[in-house]
Amino acid sequence: MKEILELSLSDPAKLESLYRSDKSGFRKAFFELFPTKPTEPIAICWFERLQEESSSISWGKGSDLLVILAATALATFIAKIPDFFSLKPDEFFPRNISFIVLPILSGYFMWMHKIKWQTILAVLVLFLICAFYINWLPGSFSNDTFILSCIHLPLVGWSLLGFVYGKGQLRDWESRPAFLRFNGDLIVMGSLIVSGVMVLSGITMGLFSLIGLSIEDFYTRWILVAELSASPLIATYVIRYNPQLVNKVSPVIARIFSPLVLVTLVAYLIGILIAGKDPYTDRDFLMLFNVLLIGVLAIIFFSVVEMKRTAENKLAHWIIFLLALVTIIVNGVALSAIIYRIGSWGFTPNRLAVLGGNLLFFINLILLARQLYRQIRGQVATGSVEQVIARYLPLYFIWAVLVTFLFPLIFRFQ
Repeated sequence: MKEILELSLSDPAKLESLYRSDKSGFRKAFFELFPTKPTEPIAICWFERLQEESSSISWGKGSDLLVILAATALATFIAKIPDFFSLKPDEFFPRNISFIVLPILSGYFMWMHKIKWQTILAVLVLFLICAFYINWLPGSFSNDTFILSCIHLPLVGWSLLGFVYGKGQLRDWESRPAFLRFNGDLIVMGSLIVSGVMVLSGITMGLFSLIGLSIEDFYTRWILVAELSASPLIATYVIRYNPQLVNKVSPVIARIFSPLVLVTLVAYLIGILIAGKDPYTDRDFLMLFNVLLIGVLAIIFFSVVEMKRTAENKLAHWIIFLLALVTIIVNGVALSAIIYRIGSWGFTPNRLAVLGGNLLFFINLILLARQLYRQIRGQVATGSVEQVIARYLPLYFIWAVLVTFLFPLIFRFQ
């Protein structure tokens, strides 16, 4: 839609036709395109028109609501499988937590984009293979390869969701940054919905307790599970029909958190030196260090893809560039620590998984920092940083597949 809009800016009739055919898609694509065309007269007219319309909330079509209700019922059923079939929750959820939301969201996007049945069948088969494999896999929480499979399987499912979000086009580079942007919007809107659900739940149980009825067990086991299962679906539905609700919030969050994370990360590195913490010999500290790295990398990705929603701001580019440089230092420390541990005590599934992940992060951050610097200097176009992210994302999917499916076999379920 965005490319079609850009080519149609000189054709008012074509723009009106596109808008009438898909108002929500047009609105979302236009607000992404407008920062690159802020002086075009027709773009300014459409901006004012859409800004005026965006004050109202759209509830979509009745058929869409029925699909969301059916998807919610299916997600709730999956979440309640342990109750229906007398399974142990602590054995079921570590293996199947990703199947509560990711296949359902994928199905919703398949329906929304009217994807070819061959693609639908292929994605469905892949999800079924993942479900069969993780539930067949022997192991417990004392088994390293089992834990690694459970941790990396959601990334495999998330990648399949991204494939469906891009309408099943493997070489559609533009859809990958858009998918990351959707994830940021989903986190923002989903957090608001979950917060509202928790407040409503507390009020409901409190009101019933005032009249002497204890509904806590029933409510948490059935109503709350259904509400939480529905939250990502409802958030996706709201984002689809009301993109203006997050188009302004998400960039603001990115602008606020990027400098805060930069300052916090620098202070944390200084604190490590003062406290004398040693990631080379302290395994738990190294694991927390890597969790921090993943979180900061996610914030960098989120900030980069959100930059296109706002007017160019060189300070914001510099902040993200500096954040990438500091994160490279953090990644370098983590990478050297895991190499040291492998050299001292040999290979284990955990060490190899952390080594591979850190290498992927390190190369990605270097490419990203290089492109950010070139963009600040005006040597490359604005969207070039997104292209770096888009072309690198499949490597994370490949690594997740290797860890999930091959590590248990290579290390003989250790």
